[in-house]
Amino acid sequence: MGVTRLPSLAALGLCLLLAAAPAVRAQAPDPVVSAAQHIAILDHGTGQMLYCRDCDVAMPPASMSKLMTMLIVADQLRAKKITLDTQLPVSENAWRHGAQSDGSHMFLDINSRVRVEDLIKGVVIVSANDACIVLAEGIAGSETAFVALMNQRAREIGLSSAQFRNVTGLPDPDHIISSRDLARVTSLLIRDYPELYRHYAERSFTYNGKTQENRNPLLGRVEGADGVKTGHTSVSGYGLIGSAQVNDQRRIIVFNGLPSMAARSAEAQRLMRAALFDFTVTSLFAKDAVVGQADVWLGSRSQVPLVATHDVSVAAHRSAYAGMTAHIVYEGPLQAPIKKGAVIARLVIEGPGVHEEFPLAAGVKVGRANPFARAVFGLQQILGGG
Repeated sequence: MGVTRLPSLAALGLCLLLAAAPAVRAQAPDPVVSAAQHIAILDHGTGQMLYCRDCDVAMPPASMSKLMTMLIVADQLRAKKITLDTQLPVSENAWRHGAQSDGSHMFLDINSRVRVEDLIKGVVIVSANDACIVLAEGIAGSETAFVALMNQRAREIGLSSAQFRNVTGLPDPDHIISSRDLARVTSLLIRDYPELYRHYAERSFTYNGKTQENRNPLLGRVEGADGVKTGHTSVSGYGLIGSAQVNDQRRIIVFNGLPSMAARSAEAQRLMRAALFDFTVTSLFAKDAVVGQADVWLGSRSQVPLVATHDVSVAAHRSAYAGMTAHIVYEGPLQAPIKKGAVIARLVIEGPGVHEEFPLAAGVKVGRANPFARAVFGLQQILGGG
């Protein structure tokens, strides 16, 4: 196996140590001290995970799963199967399991008809269970059929942990999703449906003569906060999906499992500030940039340039950068011929709490050495005893 030292990356704004080979590292201290469970911190711009604590473990999401409900509604609006002015009926089922339940609701009247836009605001701003059920029944005919759309969409966008059983997030042992996948749904909703996402920043909603406040503890307390969703059941504890943008940098946080609303409020603000100011994403190489060279055996050239197959950046807590190393690893020397664009190596970046690998491709085509060069090489091997 070949290991190539990289040139200094100091010019790129990083003080990365150059390693000749991967080293066995002691476990890095956790940069996030929190009583919360299932923590995910996502950089929206790059899609990179800045921090993960059990973020791939499926958990009961409570009302945080309503983001998936809203994603389906947004899809239906974009497909023009409904409009914001479409009026949907409030069934006895929606009324009984929403407005007549102990859960969150928007005071819908049985057998009334409600505009889709008002139902969306009810779900987004006050987490209304009755509005979720009305939307599900009006769009798909039943909650069960709507849940099938949620699960199908989850598979389409690669949410491997997601398994939905209802549209409200009410307790069900089979209704689960990881915090990483919740962060991904949030990022998708922000990117593809800004016209719907904007409602998550609204501080209150009035319907049927009743005004209710948005429970998101980030709004008005953390700079740039404009969403997203709280959640709570006796099984899940208190959780939150939050999003904030400062200086064109948007971060999404997800956590669960806190014991009280006050604990959730304090932790949401602390984690979001940490996400915005204690973590950073640093660009190293643009797509197609030459990262290094790899040795070639009996080729038309002795080395082949290695280029990044896509933009390379490192996402980490600021404390991790001082101990970071970078090296190129490949099975070498490489055998000619080599096709241009073939992935033949990988860039490995490691540091406290960081292990990232990026594929590297051949920057040029490398043919076999000509017969004379091969003969000379063979003679050198014989004379050298090799």
